[in-house]
Amino acid sequence: MLPHPLLLPLRIIPGTIHAEVLARVFNHLLRGQPVATRLPEIEGKTVCIHIKDASSEIHFRIGNGRLQPAAAGHADVRISGTMQDFWLLATRREDPDTLFFSRRLCIEGDTDTGVHIKNLLDALDYDWESHFRAVLGETLGGAAFALIQRAVGRRIASH
Repeated sequence: MLPHPLLLPLRIIPGTIHAEVLARVFNHLLRGQPVATRLPEIEGKTVCIHIKDASSEIHFRIGNGRLQPAAAGHADVRISGTMQDFWLLATRREDPDTLFFSRRLCIEGDTDTGVHIKNLLDALDYDWESHFRAVLGETLGGAAFALIQRAVGRRIASH
């Protein structure tokens, strides 16, 4: 099997840069999503994403209901796995429960926070229409979403 194409950048670019980029992308994608309202429940917690086959760690902190880059060091929760398993999780090609219960992704540290994060991942059912409306406003977002639906020629899942 060929190595995952993201392994090389993860190995050579510092984790702080990955944390900054991923925090911005994650926070943008969470706009308009119901799961975003549950982030304040883990306010102040730090999370380390350890990508084993890239020997890379990316550190985040939950602050003001958003993901923020954090310095390497203590983490309340550490989630470890291979790039392929994180990719399957991110693209929803594999159910979070399957990845965690089969120990392909492992959670260490504060059990309550770890379970909360796993439950957030499990509850994520991306709503593109809500995202467009949150980012562009009700009228423009609704029109943009309808235009994209017509352009792709099929219904984009809205729930």
